[in-house]
Amino acid sequence: MTLADQQLRYRPMDAVAPALAERPQAAEKVRARDVSVFYGEKQALFGVDLDIPRNKVTALIGPSGCCKSTFLRCINRMNDTIPTARVTGSIILDDVDIYSPAIDVVELRARVGMVFQKPNPFPKSIFENVAYGPRIHGMTRSKPELEQLVQGSLRRAGLWNEVKDRLHEPGTGLSGGQQQRLCIARAIATRPEVLLMDEPCSALDPIATAVIEELIDELRQNFTIVIVTHSMQQAARVSQQTAFFHLGKLIEHGETPDIFSNPREKQTEDYITGKIG
Repeated sequence: MTLADQQLRYRPMDAVAPALAERPQAAEKVRARDVSVFYGEKQALFGVDLDIPRNKVTALIGPSGCCKSTFLRCINRMNDTIPTARVTGSIILDDVDIYSPAIDVVELRARVGMVFQKPNPFPKSIFENVAYGPRIHGMTRSKPELEQLVQGSLRRAGLWNEVKDRLHEPGTGLSGGQQQRLCIARAIATRPEVLLMDEPCSALDPIATAVIEELIDELRQNFTIVIVTHSMQQAARVSQQTAFFHLGKLIEHGETPDIFSNPREKQTEDYITGKIG
């Protein structure tokens, strides 16, 4: 049995949907239906219906405060950490309703990884940052397996050649762009199927941003990626699908070139042309 086979064998959520691998894969990896979010009595997100295609990058764009990140956090139930938050509707990951009471949220977040706006490496070594997730999920059975998984994750994140001789140094000692790639390596080490990115380049300089954007394009070969970005130029560069949010509502979504060159809705056109923002 190869390492890849072993990692698949120990992937969480297999117990929830054991036969998924045997079924024909739908074009959509995630299907959101009538998703609304409330904070106490205040409604923030209104009835979102959105299909997210597998192995593509879907960009969520819109003005600040339009609840792009709120929707993103619905996909791995991060809103559950907010005491006043309540989510209605359904989000289907393959054939599994992630809001079902049978879902283990910790295991869900191994299947749906997340990279945040500001790089947040653990106060641990570079190696331990990446090894943390596989360890707690029991993905490897020996030290050599764990070392191979860490190396593979760092390679996929485009960081291995820069850190291979300093794996036991603190991750917080890396540059900002390197720290963000370390966080990406940490996220993909649990072999997620979906990777959520919440403005992953907003704290980075243009050179580091270009590196992350190139990495996103490479990663979509193996992951379904959803990215929130404040930059329409970035959305146009990295995504194949774009969804435009405004005032908590999904206004329009479709192929990225169509959204930017021939939007159907006037609100979308006004945002893209700078009339609203």
